[in-house]
Amino acid sequence: MPPTGVLIAVVDDEESVRKALGRLIGSAGFDVLTFASGVEFLSAARELSPQCVVLDVRMPHMDGFELQQALLRGDRPVPVVVITGDDSPECRARALRHGARAYLRKPVDGAQLLDAIQSALCPLPTHD
Repeated sequence: MPPTGVLIAVVDDEESVRKALGRLIGSAGFDVLTFASGVEFLSAARELSPQCVVLDVRMPHMDGFELQQALLRGDRPVPVVVITGDDSPECRARALRHGARAYLRKPVDGAQLLDAIQSALCPLPTHD
């Protein structure tokens, strides 16, 4: 079980997906907050400091790629796990090229998502 106080943010415009992922991630012992849009998440992110963000690619107003770029420009990089119904090679390549720690297709397998979150929480090896 993860240490208490590890906050995972879920950003997805589909309410049923947010609720299901929130329950799943919470049942694994993480603190979890859900957001209906990238804009909503970014307005709260600085104060919340999540340790990982699970985000959908296809959302109105600000898609997952735009949110991913905003996170990269922030003071503190946040690991990202991308979930999407669009499993095109271009979409996968773009997400991974911009630093996504995992790219999972909807419907997401719960165990696979939790493994991806655990992996994203581990620091990337440095090449000194």
